[in-house]
Amino acid sequence: MKLKKRKIKYASIFFLCWFAFWVILVDGILKFQTLVDYFGSYALVETMLVLLVILPTLVVYKFTKE
Repeated sequence: MKLKKRKIKYASIFFLCWFAFWVILVDGILKFQTLVDYFGSYALVETMLVLLVILPTLVVYKFTKE
């Protein structure tokens, strides 16, 4: 798979904004420890949050036009 500069630029901008949104949401509003208490596993919450950032970024990269 050949990487395209334009696609990388848009995916990285999306990544930064999406990551900031989740940081504000989880650390500021929902509180991370509340999520850990709710789901019962630190590793599960961390994995879920990482996937919630990486997967949409990959989708944006894939569907960005060249």
